[in-house]
Amino acid sequence: MEPELKNLIKVWFSAIISVTYCYYLSTRIKAGVLRLLSVLPVCVLFLLLPLVFSSLHFSESTAFFLTWLANFKLILFSFDKGPLYPLPQNLARFVFFTCFPIKPQQSPKSHNQIPKWVFAIKVVVFGVSLHMYEYKQHLSPTMLLVLYALHLYLELEIVLMLVKVLVLITLGCELEPQSNEPYLATSLQDFWGRRWNLMVPAILRPAVYNPVQRIARRKMSSDQARFLAVLATFIVSGAVHELIFFYITREMPTGEVTWFFVLHGVCTAVEVAVKKLIFVRRWKMSPMVSRLVTVGFVLLTSGWLFFPPLIRSGMFVRLPNEALLFIDFVKDKFFTFGL
Repeated sequence: MEPELKNLIKVWFSAIISVTYCYYLSTRIKAGVLRLLSVLPVCVLFLLLPLVFSSLHFSESTAFFLTWLANFKLILFSFDKGPLYPLPQNLARFVFFTCFPIKPQQSPKSHNQIPKWVFAIKVVVFGVSLHMYEYKQHLSPTMLLVLYALHLYLELEIVLMLVKVLVLITLGCELEPQSNEPYLATSLQDFWGRRWNLMVPAILRPAVYNPVQRIARRKMSSDQARFLAVLATFIVSGAVHELIFFYITREMPTGEVTWFFVLHGVCTAVEVAVKKLIFVRRWKMSPMVSRLVTVGFVLLTSGWLFFPPLIRSGMFVRLPNEALLFIDFVKDKFFTFGL
């Protein structure tokens, strides 16, 4: 654990220096291709940084924070677009808003605010789920799938909450929620666009969806352009997930996760078209039924295409072991410090 922590310090020190360079770059080079060319070396560095780690958690979080989101933010920033434009008030904000999946709260009270006790329950459930792995040989394939999905969701929620607390302490600013109870989604559009990992659609919308739709509208109808833009967005998401899976498994991509996102892209686009037709006829599905159908579809397709590469790589053996090892490491250091 200690060598990995040293690598973590080196990686994030490199990231902070690189992002600082980008911040001062913006005052000297106008938005456009020249600024993009100046930012590209940082993007290449961010592609390499996850390879420094052998830990799943450090490699995965670095890939998600830097390789994916920070690179997309910096590319958009090169053209004065995305969440880094207009330029944050100072360097510290620029570094935090570039390196972490966060954005400042747009209104005093966001409608997506989650009560603190809900997060406490999630932490408890996450702790229980870690110990459930001891009995995985007694669980059915369906229960294992639910356990894997629960683990990934809760771990992501906890990591993002720790980031949010760190930013609140350091910068003193409130942030938009990073997710909005995805298990309550009533449609795929609701799940991917308004509930699950909200920083991702906030990046993909200006980076992929809007440009593709704008170009496609020159030769297609608005509905066709929308379908193409949705599909392109999910394809890009699938390709980036393939890259993140490579960092995690260190195995060549199989294409399964890309097909998972292609399937969801097609289904989401079809769903939007069908909802328009249903709206005209003024017929609505019960929210309870739509939630069961949506979450069931996500779980079913995840078990078919998303999880198999991770299961074959042994990720779900290493993941809980690493989490428990880290918890023991923190406990040991805490009690040593306390003594």
